[in-house]
Amino acid sequence: MRKFIIFLILLGGLGYAGWFFLLEEPQIESGSTLVLKLEGEYVEDSVSALSQLIGSPPQSLVGLLSQLRRAEGDSRIERVLLRVRHLDIGWGQGGEIREALRALSEAKETVALLEYEGYGNLEYYVASAADRVIANPAASTPFVGLAAEFLFLGESFEKLGIEFEYERIGRYKSAVEGFAGRRMSDANREMQTALLDAMEARFLSQIAAARGVEEEQLRAAVAAAPTSPRGMREHALVDSVSDYAEVLRDLGNPALVDGETWARAASEAESATPPHRIALIYGSGVVVTGEANPRSGQVMASDTLAEALREASRDDGIKAIVLRINSPGGSPLASEMIWRAVRAARTEGKPVIVSMSDLAASGGYYVASAADRIVSRPETLTGSIGVFVLRPVLAGLFDKLGVGVDSLTRGEHADMLLLSAPLSPESRAVLRRDVAALYETFLTRVAEGRGMERDAVDAVGRGRVWTGDQALALGLVDRLGGLREAVALALEQVGVKPDAEVTLVEFPRPRPFLQQLADLAAPRSPSLGLAEAGRAVPLAPLPASLRRLLPGVAHLQPGAPLLLPTAWVEIR
Repeated sequence: MRKFIIFLILLGGLGYAGWFFLLEEPQIESGSTLVLKLEGEYVEDSVSALSQLIGSPPQSLVGLLSQLRRAEGDSRIERVLLRVRHLDIGWGQGGEIREALRALSEAKETVALLEYEGYGNLEYYVASAADRVIANPAASTPFVGLAAEFLFLGESFEKLGIEFEYERIGRYKSAVEGFAGRRMSDANREMQTALLDAMEARFLSQIAAARGVEEEQLRAAVAAAPTSPRGMREHALVDSVSDYAEVLRDLGNPALVDGETWARAASEAESATPPHRIALIYGSGVVVTGEANPRSGQVMASDTLAEALREASRDDGIKAIVLRINSPGGSPLASEMIWRAVRAARTEGKPVIVSMSDLAASGGYYVASAADRIVSRPETLTGSIGVFVLRPVLAGLFDKLGVGVDSLTRGEHADMLLLSAPLSPESRAVLRRDVAALYETFLTRVAEGRGMERDAVDAVGRGRVWTGDQALALGLVDRLGGLREAVALALEQVGVKPDAEVTLVEFPRPRPFLQQLADLAAPRSPSLGLAEAGRAVPLAPLPASLRRLLPGVAHLQPGAPLLLPTAWVEIR
């Protein structure tokens, strides 16, 4: 029966593909308005052919950025109208989309129509780069400033009879507080206050510059808390209040073309494939050992990335490698394996440029430090050079449940393998020694990669998270920008003009279509790990950063040292 289903899917997929390519190529009228919807999640990964043929494929951030870049030079497109709805992305991605929109505005008229409900700081931040910002009269657009919320589950776990033992290197390594603490430590408050202040400063300065107002005027608007489109208009945050039909009428009812139709249309100036080929490798999700499994969520798997780096570095047609990182970190072992793979690619003569997205922290930064150059968004959260281990003690829970526990050990420190009792002081010292050694390795890797002294790395490390702006000043990154700037820097590294046309080649190569079908049909494991559980329960109320973290956590060994920052806090 399974084979029959695969056969039907294959026939349907091929039929759909044939139908798609047999469609008559659309013709784009001169003076057209390109209508793009900005909404939902934009993945930092390749979109498989299978997902495009069955179901609704995820949206690709690179695809969106390419669309905006292509629109700049298409003379048939007079303007671009963006319908901005709820965005399930972080500030790094949001800033990159905003920068692409700002660049587009220099070549074309751009109009952003706000069609979201609720607190849309990031959505408005993105839209503010357009020439005109219009709010739908039925939209809910409160403008009340930024906020960050922190959860501490220590008391909740205590009520369940669960305690946590932990060791950490770095007073700012605050991830453990979410599990074992009841409130924010002074060091964590210092760090989070600095992050929120930096984000607010950029939020206000960028909007003020785009809207042509003073920052004090924006602060007054935040204090007034306009909660309706008309209130936004009174504070010069939007140019007008109109629905989609009214906007089109005000634009003179132009010829419209949607993104999908425009993508199928031939480029205005078809040319040969650009001679410069740059490898694009994605490092997204929690850093784990082994190979990436397409059914277990998005992870930054050591074997998969190492093979991609090896393949790209040995391809004579590839000039350089751009490693796109969107990761909170994870396994120290996997981080070290990928770090070595990046260094090996460089020894093959291929420059490696890291492009940071929303988050490239802890293990994610560990990997990045091996590259020739690092490009970060100003909004990116990065750094968090530190290590922690979190060990649950379940004796109280077992007691509450009436579970009797006996254990036998062989070895002076074999109690480290048990979860039913706290560690002995001697075993706790061994754990502390292990964490300290990992931190020293982390410092050494960053010092070697960044050309810094060990003590200088330690001074900006200790688990502290920085924004991209701050990281640039501290020498942790080389340049501010997004994927566009990273590609330009890669070209510079090989002696090519940074504005030259390039072809981005994704590695690893896409799996064959039939193999993708086989993966889809493979029987599931009978065990229910956190990766599956994370998708089975309704996660929408949780912060987006935590929902993205959950699929990868199941791959990490419980009780093992981790390179992770406070990943479940986000600024809204």
